[in-house]
Amino acid sequence: MSTSEDLVQRADANDLARFGYKQELRRALGVYSSFAIAFSYISPSTGIFTLYALGIGIGGPFFIWSWPLVVLGQLIVGLNFAEVSSHFPVAGSVYQWTKYLARPSYSWFTGWIYLFAGVLTVTGVDVTIPIVLIPLLNGLGIHVDNTASVQITIAAIVLISTTLLNIFGVRLVALVNNTGVVFEILGMVVFALILLIFYSHQSPSVIFDTKALGTGLGNQAGVFLAAMFMSLFVIYGFDTASTLAEETKNPRREAPRAVLAAIIGAAVIGAIFLFATLLAIPGDIDKYVAQVGAGKAAPPVDIITGNLPQWGANLYLLVVLAAIYVCCLAIQTSTIRLAYGMARDGQLPLGRIYNRVSPSLHTPVGTAIVVGALSAIPLLYYAGAGTIAIVATGMIYFAYLLANLAVLLARLRGWPAEKAPFKLGGWGLAVNILALVWGGSMLLNFLWPRSGSNPALSALPNIGIGGPIGNLPIFEVTVGIIIVVGAIYFLAVQRRSLASAEIKPATEIGR
Repeated sequence: MSTSEDLVQRADANDLARFGYKQELRRALGVYSSFAIAFSYISPSTGIFTLYALGIGIGGPFFIWSWPLVVLGQLIVGLNFAEVSSHFPVAGSVYQWTKYLARPSYSWFTGWIYLFAGVLTVTGVDVTIPIVLIPLLNGLGIHVDNTASVQITIAAIVLISTTLLNIFGVRLVALVNNTGVVFEILGMVVFALILLIFYSHQSPSVIFDTKALGTGLGNQAGVFLAAMFMSLFVIYGFDTASTLAEETKNPRREAPRAVLAAIIGAAVIGAIFLFATLLAIPGDIDKYVAQVGAGKAAPPVDIITGNLPQWGANLYLLVVLAAIYVCCLAIQTSTIRLAYGMARDGQLPLGRIYNRVSPSLHTPVGTAIVVGALSAIPLLYYAGAGTIAIVATGMIYFAYLLANLAVLLARLRGWPAEKAPFKLGGWGLAVNILALVWGGSMLLNFLWPRSGSNPALSALPNIGIGGPIGNLPIFEVTVGIIIVVGAIYFLAVQRRSLASAEIKPATEIGR
């Protein structure tokens, strides 16, 4: 290590010590690696392939307009988070931020909800792999039945592999992520341009087609809000750059840049891909939308395979497969770091037993295994990738809302008083309020019981619950169980430890 790099490492370690933590994780991430992991978490290809059918099946081609709307809303949230991450370069993002800006009990519940949102997101992305892998294998002449059991088996194998990669170090994770991001960016853009240039069957005006939304302003708004779930599932996780702050060089400066760059990069690439695939739909588009709604078409895979020659389609699916796998890895890495940050503070059950950093690997091995095991549980109740993705996304937005509320209350008390490399200045309060309005409205959208996007609990296999309870929406039930279990544990165990914990106020730990 050069002298200058050694000085940077020591400065970062000293900065971390101000928060009361010892440098145990390896600081191996530069600015590109920090961006790459945040971008991989967002991964336009992953979210689009998971819920494209839901978006177009409900809203028709007009659903593409949900993309810029969600990008704008999440960019506002990202600006708020970028400023906060510049002040608190500690593993755990929303948990750490609320710990220093709000009451300890509030921080604990925010971290608890965000932890399980991350766990569900890991599962949701793992079960996206079969959506691409099975058509790819069949295209290569390897017949694989597209059944629920096969999808679960593939997801489990992916989960085991990403858990092992996370155990063997952030440098290996960064290498895989850095390579995967290049493939995703080039692959998504290059293949989208090929579709636009050589396989455009629809007029660009198709994006203004509102037939699938039905008639009546209220009905159209409700349908559009449901179709919006695809875009909502893509643009989140940008705070991963802050979650890995203890493994990033000069995180106060680089984490905010990575947060915003990941959102903007994903926005551009996703818009190009969505526009290209909509124009590449062959034949009558209204008939195609009806087929998707009836489960007789599976976009965007069949748009790709229906236009490109077999070898081209296989190559495209291979690139997308690599991007989704990298997304699986990044999301699990982020969730592990959140769990590590909470367990290190004594905030998780038995955390002091399993949450130890390996002196040779510089990773929290036990925590990686625990997160992997938790992520496997939803596979027992697998009812499709879409259901898991929507529940996970709703919980993420809930945690983001809690974090933005804590930041707003801190702003009203005078935060930030200290200097930081990234600052919103006089715009901070307005941005924060807009982030809360956006997050609150989208949370209401997730809470809306709808068979296509928030089905009843009885739709899950292996539940065996009918009657009034079985008719409850899956999202509300999932959030309710996590909150109730968390409340019981908090009241029985955690409240006493929080009462004795001493946390420095934010004004005392600025640089």
